[in-house]
Amino acid sequence: MNVIWSAEALYELDQIERFIAQNNPQRASEFIETLLQSGDSLAYHPDKGRVVPELSIAAFREILVGHYRLIYYRSAERIDILTVFEGHRLLRLEELMHNPS
Repeated sequence: MNVIWSAEALYELDQIERFIAQNNPQRASEFIETLLQSGDSLAYHPDKGRVVPELSIAAFREILVGHYRLIYYRSAERIDILTVFEGHRLLRLEELMHNPS
């Protein structure tokens, strides 16, 4: 199954890396690599994430990576990673603008 990273998700990864790099550039690169690997691993285990609590729709799922939430949409053909953000906050619906459904 293919994993597609949305423009929103890639933008958020860049923002996360910039924020962490302010204090530790090495850690920033390592953590972004961890996020990318976690997202790409969904190609082999697309249902490993839980249903996003704010939506309660089975196709919208999330995995937790450290203190971050990686939100994805699972269809029969592919995985669309929609956004990544700090886990302390709720999902904003505008973050799903690239929703493939």
